[in-house]
Amino acid sequence: MENSIPKVFLRSLLFSYLLSAILLIAVSFGLYKLRLQEQQVRLAVDAVYILSCVLAGFVAGKGMKHRRFFCGIIAGLLYFAVLLAVSALINKGLSVNPQEMAAAAVFCAGGGIIGSVLS
Repeated sequence: MENSIPKVFLRSLLFSYLLSAILLIAVSFGLYKLRLQEQQVRLAVDAVYILSCVLAGFVAGKGMKHRRFFCGIIAGLLYFAVLLAVSALINKGLSVNPQEMAAAAVFCAGGGIIGSVLS
């Protein structure tokens, strides 16, 4: 029996956000212990976005078995959309630079594509 589309994407988001939590805890520990600079932390957070979306694309690609490339893009963009929505709710609006937001969306979509190709 083939997995349903919403179930596949929910599973991919669950795994990717679990990985994000683990990696962000590691980054915060590095920030605390190693006294990382702001630029290093930004680079690490971008790496967390990419790695999490690679996992999301991988899980979505494995679950769908067809149109993996498209599934990877969707998984990455769903990750970004949830991240953006939660950020907007917490901050009561979007206060981020549009270029940074576009870069994060490209990172997430690209990570999803990479993960789906690897699946």
